[in-house]
This record gives sequence, structure tokens and C-alpha cells, in this order.
Amino acid sequence: MRWGWLALAALMAAGPAAAAPVTTDAGALLGVRDGPVTVYKGVPFAAPPVGELRWRPPRPVAAWAGVRRADAFTPACPQVGVSMPGEAPPRTSEDCLYLNVWTPARRPRAALPVMVWFPGGGFTNGSASMPLYWGDRLARRGVVVVTVAYRLGPLGFLAHPELTAESPDHSSGNYALMDQIAALRWVKRNIGGFGGDPARVTIFGQSAGAMSVSLLMASPAARGLFQRAIGESGAVFEPLEIAPNYRLAGAEQDGVAYAASVGARSLAELRRLPAADLLKGKAFSVSHPVIEPQVLPEAPYDAFRQGRQSDVPVLIGFNAEEARAFVDLGAVKAASFAADLPSFWPAPLRSEGFLAAYPHADDAAARQARIALETELRFGWDMWAWARLQHATGRGGVWLYRFDHAPPFPPGSPQAGWGAGHGAELWYVFDHLGQEPWPWRPADRRLADIIGGYWTNFARTGDPNGPGLPPWPRYDGGDGPALHLDDPVAAGPLPVTRGMKAIDDLYSFARGKPFAAH
Repeated sequence: MRWGWLALAALMAAGPAAAAPVTTDAGALLGVRDGPVTVYKGVPFAAPPVGELRWRPPRPVAAWAGVRRADAFTPACPQVGVSMPGEAPPRTSEDCLYLNVWTPARRPRAALPVMVWFPGGGFTNGSASMPLYWGDRLARRGVVVVTVAYRLGPLGFLAHPELTAESPDHSSGNYALMDQIAALRWVKRNIGGFGGDPARVTIFGQSAGAMSVSLLMASPAARGLFQRAIGESGAVFEPLEIAPNYRLAGAEQDGVAYAASVGARSLAELRRLPAADLLKGKAFSVSHPVIEPQVLPEAPYDAFRQGRQSDVPVLIGFNAEEARAFVDLGAVKAASFAADLPSFWPAPLRSEGFLAAYPHADDAAARQARIALETELRFGWDMWAWARLQHATGRGGVWLYRFDHAPPFPPGSPQAGWGAGHGAELWYVFDHLGQEPWPWRPADRRLADIIGGYWTNFARTGDPNGPGLPPWPRYDGGDGPALHLDDPVAAGPLPVTRGMKAIDDLYSFARGKPFAAH
């Protein structure tokens, strides 16, 4: 092969930890052996989206000669803040469309199941190379793990009339979803060389990553690129009637206002601004998915309701006390409960009629009500809706869970007081308890082993069940059954509270029709 001598030289220079090169459609890559797993870091899956490629669909990677070293993580995409408390801000660059691969395979074409991870961070921050997301432990279970970076904030979602006018599809926004689709296409073309099976791909993610999974299931452009889906605490099924700016016309108006807020009078001026300047002004108003013709031609709810989603098995759920991770409970008071809710929430969600489902007669009750309200409104209802819709219109099975376990977050840690809060399951999913010097108990280690077994079994067969694991029954509609991930792990009804039913009724009223499977 034309790069054989170069590969040999690279191997010798890299030392005993180097692995054999893998050929991709853009060139050869040299990874690093880490015990039974080989990792390939900083693998380009699209051209750098810079200059005139800013706010354009991802373009193919330029081929390279010889062997490219894949032994260092690349910078994260430009972002605001961090996705996890206590996380050191990552290095960032607009040249950020890279992925990482962990594989236990010792030969190409081993046809192992593939798990492709989309990190969370509210579509405004997050990193594909954060240590918590490393795939080394999951890969030891016989799967190939891929973690994917995608454009964030206004760089990932800006809709603007000038962008729509220059697009052959007459659309704009959703560049982040295009990045994710480009990564999945790269996986389909190349993962065989890493020992993965391109016909057995599971997409999975948490928070905004799980929202992405729901959006990819609804996107015709992603059809056929994955065969299973896992969503942890995030989806997009709310009615557009209460989020009109998710439609292209409203998103374009927000884009014009955003451009003015960063001092740009035209698309050309926006493309000349440094990336750091684009994260200022009204950046958060243009950091969400858009219903537009190219990637997301209809709302996910409508796609699922009509059975037009990618009909694949799904494993989905949420955590019992999501809101503990981001609500300042010390500031919650009964007397100002409604007034203190976010002002950008639609008025019906702040009305006394709706809030009666969350009793808040005194301060202690108000704190519990706020936890329940934000947990169910932002996460619980969406996951319940996702399960019901897929059960009603799809043939792929549904496995629903609630993570009820409180990790031993110690006092003084950034996660102190979280309980089963947002993101608490991640240490168990990736089996990375060893990354933190916390007082882990035997029950925590058992739970990490069980969850790792469920997730990788699902990637392998489309069913999480397997030898030595507590039975996980399929969801069959309504309130369950669901699996409660705790000590012990046990199946039972999903607690569909008065509040979740109130959210369901409010959303049905907004749509002008009842929920498809309620």
C-alpha cells in the first residue's frame, strides 16, 4: 500500500503504545493502545466550518497523504460556560468538527456494535472529549464507542433571511444537526475499519444530546444512519404553538435581532466577526433547533404522531430530581412562587390554574414543588411523550426508565445536594466512578455494572435484557412499565403525577387536539 513505509515509521516513532493504522476514506490514522482498547482521538469528519463555510452545511474532509496521528483530543466548539459544574473550560476553536473512537477490535471488519455519543450542554456548550464521556470502559464490553463534536450556540443554529436566501433548500438553522448527520455518514462509511458494524449503530446522548437523538429520529435526512436510539433526560416534543420561534419565519426574525445585537448589519459582516464576538448579544435566542425544509421539515411531535420517524428501538428515561442540579432552592419562596418562575416561560405555564398541580402553601412545599415542576416540565413529560408516541406509531420496542439513585456526592463538591439530579446517571452509564474520589459504595458499583450491561446489550441486539440482569419489561403505554434504576433495580409503574397530566392537558389544548396516545 502506498502509505506502508510511512505507517511503519509512524509506528516506530509512536512507541509501544501505538496501534496499527486504520484506513478511512480521507487517509490513514494511527491510534493509541490503552490496555484492551485502542483510541483514535481528533478524527476529522468534516472540513473546518470557518470563513465562508461558517453557517453552511458541513463539507467533506480534505484527504491527507501518509499516516495522520490520532493521539490528541482537538479543541471543543466555541461555547459559553461549561456543561458540568466544576469542569475546567475546554480549549475551543471554530475548527472543531472532530470525533473520537474507542474500539476493542483487534482486526478490521469485526462487526462489533457501534455507539455514537452526542454530548449535552443546552446546545450552548459541551465537549466530545470530556473525560466523563470517554468510551474506554464501555468499549471493554465489546462495543465501538464514538463521541462527536458539533457546532453550538449561534454557530450551530442561526437562522437568518440572508442564509435562507443563499441556501438551495431555502432554509437556515440546524447546522449542528447537519454536523451530527455528517458524523453518522462518516461512521457508515468508515467504522468497519475500526471493527464496527455500520448496520448496527446506536445513537445516544444526554440532555441536549438526547434532544438531538429525538430530532434525528424525526429527520428524514438521518434515516438509515442508525438502528437504535438511547435518550437520557432530553427530547423536543412541546407544541410549536407555545414556541413559535422554532418555526423558520420566527427564527429568522430572532436571527436579525441577534445580528443587530452583535453589531452586524449583514451576513457578510457576521461572517467576518471573530467567533468570540458571536457568543455575545442575544446569542441564546438563536441557540435552538429550527423547523425548516432541509433537516427538520416538521415538528418531532408531528413526525412521530404520523409514524414518519425513524422506526428503531428506543431506550429512554429521565432522573427523579433533575431540577436539583440547576435550581437555587434557597431562593424559592411560597409567597413569590409564580412570580419567580422564568419570565420567558409562556404565560399558561405560570398561571395559578396550572400551578395548582404543584402545591406550594409554605416554603418547604414550594421547594419540592419547584423541583417537581422543572423536572417534569423540562424532562419528564418529554420522555413520557416520546415513549407513548413511539409505542403508538412505531414497531421498534420502547424501554423506559427512571433513574432514582442518589450518588454519594460529597459536601463541598460541585454536585453536592444533587441527589438523582440532571446528569447524575452519567458516571454509571460510562462506568467512570473511578474518575472521582467520592465515597462510592458497593451498590454504586453494582448499578454501574448493570447500566453498562443494559446499554451495551441494547446496542448489540435492540433489547437491553441479558443474562445476570434484572428483567426490563417493554413499555406498553400509559404509565409503564418502567425500570427504576436504584438499589435495587426493579420494574414498576412510571409515577405519572398530577403535574405531568396537567402539562399534557395544557399542551393538548395548545395544539387543539388531544395527545395521540393519551
